[in-house]
Amino acid sequence: MKRLLLLLLVALLSLPSAAEAAPGKGKKKAKITRKRRVVRERPVAVYTKGGLPNIQAQAAVVVDLEGGSELFQKNPDAVRPIASISKLMAMMVVLERNLVLDATTVILESDRLLARRGARSRLPVGMAFTNRDLLHAALMASDNRAVPALGRAVGLTVEGMTAAMNKKAALLGMTHTSFGDPTGLSPQNLSTPREVAKMLGAALKVALISEITRKPQYVASPVGKPGWRIEYANTDVIARGSRFSVLGGKTGYTDRAGYCLAIAARLAGKREVAMVFLGAHGKLTRFADFHRTAQWIAEKKPATAEQASASKPL
Repeated sequence: MKRLLLLLLVALLSLPSAAEAAPGKGKKKAKITRKRRVVRERPVAVYTKGGLPNIQAQAAVVVDLEGGSELFQKNPDAVRPIASISKLMAMMVVLERNLVLDATTVILESDRLLARRGARSRLPVGMAFTNRDLLHAALMASDNRAVPALGRAVGLTVEGMTAAMNKKAALLGMTHTSFGDPTGLSPQNLSTPREVAKMLGAALKVALISEITRKPQYVASPVGKPGWRIEYANTDVIARGSRFSVLGGKTGYTDRAGYCLAIAARLAGKREVAMVFLGAHGKLTRFADFHRTAQWIAEKKPATAEQASASKPL
């Protein structure tokens, strides 16, 4: 009998407790926490082993604006999509046709349809804007609806505007440049870093384009809607900052083109340069390429071809 009682006692002691049998009740189980491994991206060095700026864009060129000499090249003649950088040419074509800045233009359904493959527009169909506001929308915020509307304001259809852009490219000697539409959404909007730099130089000679593209912000309002405010910030973060004196430029992006930037700025020592970066993989990479190049120019002071030639002994 004693032996039977002893066996029963051992069996009872081996049973799980109520808390163990029902984890959700009674004493809570200790929570095991594991630290998530933080993966940090390696910073990109400013210089290559050869002492040149470590440009991450697929193709690039840096031009000294005083003499036109190239200071840096990376695949400078590679033909690539240029996305909304095309708007520099589109706005040159429009302004050459005596656009009336204070006249108004209505955004049409056809403008919406042309721009539907691009970024969200802030220009509602059926509303009228001054052409001045539309210029800012196109050049600062890259609003695609503004582009055909401005073409219409000077009597150009989308096809006529595209043809005028191709004609002007030919006049500028841009033999590897072509445009399939005025917004930059077409994959047929193609150029090279060298030729984009040439287009940028021509665009910045138009005072209004230079003025608009270097503004940090702008407020547009639909005509007859005094309570409406459309606040635009420049897509070029360099122009939004205060560290550099930006002379003007344009950003661009499509899936095929990648992230692009054409910009002219006055750097340390009042040196004016134009930079073109095409096909960067990251949204901020093109701006980081600008900073690396600006640091290279400030620290290394690269000579132009004329300066290098003059320094050679006879």
